[in-house]
Amino acid sequence: MTAIPQERRLVTAIPGPKSQELQARRTAAVAGGVGSVLPVFAARAGGGILEDVDGNRLIDFGSGIAVTSVGASAEAVVRRASAQLADFTHTCFMVTPYEGYVEVCERLAELTPGDHAKKSALFNSGAEAVENAVKIARSYTKRQAVVVFDHGYHGRTNLTMALTSKNMPYKNGFGPFAPEIYRVPVAYGYRWPTGPENCGPEASAQAIDQISKQIGADNVAAIVIEPLLGEGGFIEPAKGFLPALAKFAKDNGIVFVADEIQSGFCRTGQWFACEDEGVVPDLITTAKGIAGGLPLAAVTGRAEIMDAAHAGGLGGTYGGNPVACAGALGAIETMRELDLVAKARRIETVMKGRLSALREKYELIGDVRGRGAMIAVELVKDRETKEPAPEATAALAKACHAAGLLVLTCGTYGNVLRFLPPLVIGEDLLNEGLDIIEQAFATV
Repeated sequence: MTAIPQERRLVTAIPGPKSQELQARRTAAVAGGVGSVLPVFAARAGGGILEDVDGNRLIDFGSGIAVTSVGASAEAVVRRASAQLADFTHTCFMVTPYEGYVEVCERLAELTPGDHAKKSALFNSGAEAVENAVKIARSYTKRQAVVVFDHGYHGRTNLTMALTSKNMPYKNGFGPFAPEIYRVPVAYGYRWPTGPENCGPEASAQAIDQISKQIGADNVAAIVIEPLLGEGGFIEPAKGFLPALAKFAKDNGIVFVADEIQSGFCRTGQWFACEDEGVVPDLITTAKGIAGGLPLAAVTGRAEIMDAAHAGGLGGTYGGNPVACAGALGAIETMRELDLVAKARRIETVMKGRLSALREKYELIGDVRGRGAMIAVELVKDRETKEPAPEATAALAKACHAAGLLVLTCGTYGNVLRFLPPLVIGEDLLNEGLDIIEQAFATV
């Protein structure tokens, strides 16, 4: 495994000729419904760099959507997964189990918030984890209703489409959706009518009132929320909101589910984002950053809740695949050895400092927010009206891509530039990426 030079290099236009050839093949063979942010075909990736088939090296501020937090070719992930590949690729844990699955569940019990007895079940994707958390909560409570939030994103399967807030592109034309899903307001400080300082108490009171009146607390199996909302715009719920909902859930026998699929595993400068306000969820769903790029997901929670589903009620052919489990153990080893919690905090200091200075300069930037290496800027046409500026957001992303910086957009209104650099990125590359963002703002 040769290390990729940690420097940006542009040798062709973006995308280059080889990527364009591959794009033509892709158009002929791959379903049109599968999109790509940037039609640049990857050849190698590692650290803070993604190298394409034309030899261009791009600075990576996306991490495959918060997946390759330890880098896309981390030594411990490659070593452990390679050793497992040589032994066996699959037996199906539900047929003949293996130690790696058990060990991942042991690590999850140690790392996730709370010191109560915990158990886990492993799956393939974030959507599967959320879907199974709902199954477990319904089995435990013998109730059916599930409460989710404005701007929330939970996946693309039928049940998780119902849980997801945004219609386009996730839900449009794909209904009917699963029943007994109820959506309530979230504490979106930047857009709260009476201002961010009132947002936490007012939004939680509003949400709890709606749940109590419109659904009835006794009918609610689970409250499912991202402690830091991802696809909806990197919204950090205003302080007090999550603790109030967790208390309401506890008081009413409702399973409180933290969806930490994007925010988990050191991404926010803590192992899990819900730790920020000391919230201990009943169940926590994880995926993305868990296994260094291999497909793995988990539901971890209170042992008595996790054990509520009957034997055979949870599982799946590939769930907790042995190679993916080996990758997860390598990723966790890397996070601990390199103290990636501290690294994420350092990334926040650097990024927020630079982006806040940009906000002083450009009226287009309405808000700079996020935690750790999960940082975003919300772009608006007018700071008074806060009218979203999706066209400018797309133009900025395009300018960054052309200059060799991979960035992503998000937000219910399509007006948020989000930054998810690998936690192992060098500070020189991080600053160079921020230079490119600065130059993009100067041109848009």
